[in-house]
Amino acid sequence: MTAAVTPLPLEQAAPSAAEVALLASVFVIAACGLVYELAAGTLASYVLGDSVLQFSTIIGTYLFAMGIGSWLSRYIERQLAAQFLRIELLVGVVGGLMPAILFTANAVAPSPFRGLLYGLVLLVGVLVGLEIPLVMRLLRRQYALKHLVSQVLTFDYLGALGVSIAFPLLLVPKLGLIRTSLLFGMMNVGVAAWALWLYRGELRLLRAHLIALLLSFAVLLAAFIGADRITRWSEDRYYTDPVLYAASSPYQRIIITQARSGHAETTRLWLNGNLQFHARDEYRYHESLVHPLIASLKPRRVLILGGGDGMAAREVLKHAQVESITLVDLDPQITRLFSTQPLLRRLNADALHSSKLQVINADAFQWLQARIDTPGSEPFDAVIIDFPDPSNFSLGKLYTNSFYSLVEQNLSASGQMVVQTTSPLIARKSFWTVVATLESLGLKTAPYHALVPSFGEWGFVIAGRRSYVLPEALPEGLRFLEAATLPRLFEFPPDMSRVPAEPNRLSNQVLVQTFDAEWGVMENDY
Repeated sequence: MTAAVTPLPLEQAAPSAAEVALLASVFVIAACGLVYELAAGTLASYVLGDSVLQFSTIIGTYLFAMGIGSWLSRYIERQLAAQFLRIELLVGVVGGLMPAILFTANAVAPSPFRGLLYGLVLLVGVLVGLEIPLVMRLLRRQYALKHLVSQVLTFDYLGALGVSIAFPLLLVPKLGLIRTSLLFGMMNVGVAAWALWLYRGELRLLRAHLIALLLSFAVLLAAFIGADRITRWSEDRYYTDPVLYAASSPYQRIIITQARSGHAETTRLWLNGNLQFHARDEYRYHESLVHPLIASLKPRRVLILGGGDGMAAREVLKHAQVESITLVDLDPQITRLFSTQPLLRRLNADALHSSKLQVINADAFQWLQARIDTPGSEPFDAVIIDFPDPSNFSLGKLYTNSFYSLVEQNLSASGQMVVQTTSPLIARKSFWTVVATLESLGLKTAPYHALVPSFGEWGFVIAGRRSYVLPEALPEGLRFLEAATLPRLFEFPPDMSRVPAEPNRLSNQVLVQTFDAEWGVMENDY
């Protein structure tokens, strides 16, 4: 009779190299899962606007779906390795293709986009929720429970950390949204391939699993190679005119289109799907934004916040007495694009190359605050605020009394600012909310409006410690403004006249909600 062999306690069992590799695959699984979540949130903010709302609802839906997946994993009792392999393939294919599917769907039929978006997020979330419980059950053969949980969660969190940093700074700017998801889809398929080899002795239908794996990888690889064509086709259909330039910066999706005729005046700039200017009539907007203030003040030092396309700077440079212009724009890709591309340089008259101009790529809120805290900073005589509309909370903070207070502290005693303030016709309460916000600081305001055909009636507000005085003359060669007719811009008909509105503060951001409601009604009506 042979002596019984006492097995090592489970805690002391040394995992094999294969099991360690499977544990390392948890890092990949976590990274892939987070990429799909971030891609869905980013795409939703591109198409639906309001990045805070979209990311919040996407993350909530995704985590809820993961909870469902984790709960469903209890019902998987047999062939754990095979089930894990299949789930990895499904996650890789569905998650990897999700942005491409959504881009295409939005171009073909925008109406059901929201339902398709959340349906795919739910599906991917459920599948990702199934992954980790199955991995833990597979690894339970080698690890005691307390070691297993700590090991799996450690790799899971590390994977999430790595992707959360790389996604906005490296992956999307270098690969784009579609290719980023497809790359991580192929990584999921790679984990499935590892599981296939590791558990080949346990798998039934080994050949069928191998074929499914190869087909999944081939589909993702083909989509990765053709990602530019998918994006170009989708955006051409969505924007009607052919896309001349498309890029994703860490801050926004940048699209420049031009009609097939090739005329420069058909050029348009879109940021996150929102029109920023149409070359045919942008002069009306930028002349109205710049000249009423600059011609009145005759400043030496001018600050432009936003306006990275250089159009506002082009108009400021028509005033000979201006000695220096500081332009602060968050996105270096915008200022780089409009200072290097020949077509765009013609549109802004090479303003970004002027010796009077200094370009600073920074967050305007933080830059203004830092400047106040820096001794010896010379104030500006005029500030031109040319930000995109307050369609989300990140932009909405630039329309708060806290922000305008920072601007006012960087103005000289006689200095004034001008703010673009959306349409007083379509978004009437939003317009007067900006006016009320400026007045809440004790500033005197002079609201006015101008017709810009691409946008409709558009609003602006001049504000400062002193009352605004109309200029006696304007620069020569303007295409829209005239000194004789300028006073009419400050007159409001009944349908655009003032309505009650509360100031927009960082603590409430009422402007974002009002803006979304007013423009949402317009989009639904038209």
